[in-house]
Amino acid sequence: MNPLCDAPTLDHTALDLAAADSLTFRLCQTFRYTYATPIESLRHRLVVVPPTRHGEVHLRGARVAVEGAAARRRTVRDAMGNTVVRFTVAHVEEYVEFQLQAILERVRGAGPVLLPATALRDPRHLLASRLTEPDDALLALAADARAHGPDPLAVADRLCVETHRRMRYEFGVTTVETTAAEALAAGRGVCQDYAHIMVSACRAAGVPARYVSGHLLSQGGTHAWVEVIVAHPSGAEAVAFDPCHARRAHAGYVTVATGRDYADVAPTSGTYARGGPGDLTSRRDLALISIHPAP
Repeated sequence: MNPLCDAPTLDHTALDLAAADSLTFRLCQTFRYTYATPIESLRHRLVVVPPTRHGEVHLRGARVAVEGAAARRRTVRDAMGNTVVRFTVAHVEEYVEFQLQAILERVRGAGPVLLPATALRDPRHLLASRLTEPDDALLALAADARAHGPDPLAVADRLCVETHRRMRYEFGVTTVETTAAEALAAGRGVCQDYAHIMVSACRAAGVPARYVSGHLLSQGGTHAWVEVIVAHPSGAEAVAFDPCHARRAHAGYVTVATGRDYADVAPTSGTYARGGPGDLTSRRDLALISIHPAP
């Protein structure tokens, strides 16, 4: 990796991040695929590069590199505006590794996440997706949240807390194919499941919502949470909630991509035509490298 990823970092646990004028983060992430026998015609998709700006967070620079095989790449924007890097690799002898290095800066007071007013009526924010289709239990959860009043942020606050209350964090009991209904019925899962449940219930309650893939300081892997879309004088605003921790997102969150559910924003995915099975190992490190406190 680049020396950037080995540079000294700050212990953010001893700092008041919310009070700082600006925070600078470095993000290093790798996905290494190792194959038992050579493979052919690999087509790979990465959704790992944060947006140029997402509210207070600005992307100051990013680099995606490949090791282990010669690759052609193409960077595009998907229908939700996320950065997608596509690779075509003719032949992989033993392994291929995709590496991301990025610098991000959070500037306090730089503004909320603003969207056009059409986001309030966007079917992608209001209609169920394959992984967020509500069952009777999710419809009841949504109805209970609305029973105390229709204010969208109040409904979202209730659903964030209630999702957290009904679930127990447990790794390995769900997969990327687990639906919100299945996770709620089991009462166990990971951040992806918590986010699917809250997104499903919000939409069932008539509150526009979208799934968020990103990173959280102190968390070892990619994190997931929810953005609720509410009216704003400039159009619409996305307000972030983390049902896995029963709170609104704070200064330690960095958004990478948004979508209807996990399937839209899976960080790494791909196919190949010929060859044996492969193993994936990954590493992710979001760290604070500088802070400018308020005067």
